[in-house]
Amino acid sequence: MLFNSLAFAAFLTVVFTLYWGVFAKAIRARNVFILIASYVFYGAWDWRFLLLIAFSTAVDYVAALAMEKSTSPKRRKGLLAVSLIVNIGLLAYFKYAGFFVESFAAVIEMISGYRPPELTLNIILPVGISFYTFQTLSYTIDVYRGKISATKDFVKFAAFVAFFPQLVAGPIELAANLLPQFDEKKKFTYQMGSTGMRLIVWGLFKKMVIADNCAPYVNEIFANHAELPSAVLAMGAVLFAFQIYCDFSGYSDIAIGTARLLGFDLTVNFRYPYFSSDMAEFWRRWHISLSTWFRDYVYIPLGGSRRSVSHIYKNLLVIFLVSGLWHGADWTFVAWGGLNALYFFPLVGLKRNRRHLDTVAANRRWPTVSELLSILATFALTCVAWVFFRAESMGDAWRYLKRMGTAHALPENFRFFPPLLLALIAFLIAIEWNARRENPDEWMGRLPRFNRYALYVVLFVLWFFFSAGEAEEFIYFQF
Repeated sequence: MLFNSLAFAAFLTVVFTLYWGVFAKAIRARNVFILIASYVFYGAWDWRFLLLIAFSTAVDYVAALAMEKSTSPKRRKGLLAVSLIVNIGLLAYFKYAGFFVESFAAVIEMISGYRPPELTLNIILPVGISFYTFQTLSYTIDVYRGKISATKDFVKFAAFVAFFPQLVAGPIELAANLLPQFDEKKKFTYQMGSTGMRLIVWGLFKKMVIADNCAPYVNEIFANHAELPSAVLAMGAVLFAFQIYCDFSGYSDIAIGTARLLGFDLTVNFRYPYFSSDMAEFWRRWHISLSTWFRDYVYIPLGGSRRSVSHIYKNLLVIFLVSGLWHGADWTFVAWGGLNALYFFPLVGLKRNRRHLDTVAANRRWPTVSELLSILATFALTCVAWVFFRAESMGDAWRYLKRMGTAHALPENFRFFPPLLLALIAFLIAIEWNARRENPDEWMGRLPRFNRYALYVVLFVLWFFFSAGEAEEFIYFQF
């Protein structure tokens, strides 16, 4: 059930009506309803996935309760290990088993010259498993650390794990933020409804008007990169940068807006990353919930920034390589993560990784020339890294970059320049530049009424004329 489908619109309408009309006043009944709605939403892809998420939920619920009751450090560590092994084991099997088998076969062939027989595992990847696995692990780890108390309410915990607005592609919510919200009494307000709908409309615009219209050009350019001139390949990398940004941040906006319609506040997942002045700032603004998770549960336990520069480099490399592998079971994703680590190293070595903590041109309408050049340079580095993310193989990525870096004349029958699409991207950039000091819903809400409604009309008109037609899956569903 896709956010950009009529089926989800009907589903959300029914859930919203029953939620506020029947279940909102009784917390227990409300949480039961959220859990049922979330399982219906998730089961719409494949009902067998429900068994997996229910099993993971039950293991972590029991493990956390047992950890809290136990006074033995050894037993507590053992219970945490059970949670880690079960969750990471499930993720490794369903997402990485084929990758590990293929990589092992390649190593055997490289060492001995013998190629083992092909082994096809045919494992179906459960949608959203990377997201809800990290979310439930945050709960057991925080209970182990004593940061939060284990909940005795299984329904509340199960609703937290499966909360349908952010179940499939985030934001990844820490238990300390989302779980207490299931205990709150909720009352619907106009502001709750208006901000939620603004985020949904803006997210749908980014997904259906920008991302889905970039996709055909990106697909054709990457599929034919060996025959196309450098200018076209550069444009393909830029269009993919906007495709993946609008696809993923659009999903996050819809998720946050949907949750807000139900009285829940989710973590902001993107803060205009393409206005970043360096790669450190970019990673503070891109997929914030994942970056925060890796910082709190991997980087800091490894020692963080408290040790020597060489240890910081090692920790950063681990984080970025694991982050790349989290995104997909392929060496292209590992290379993408490694390249971003290389971008990061000089900033750490020069102690410039914490320079840009505020919004660019925060008190000015336009950036300075220096700021603009920094933004463009950071965006260019990001586009180069995105080539590895999008390419079908490492060989394709290297050939794409090599040809992109070699001057080629445009052919006479050049047909890869999409003026309308570039105009739509320019419109997106203009809106986000004006809203860069706050979230899109807050900026829209502050506009004079006429301007605000005029913007709504423009968004709906663009949506009507330029939406790609059938609902397209979100890119991050594959992760």
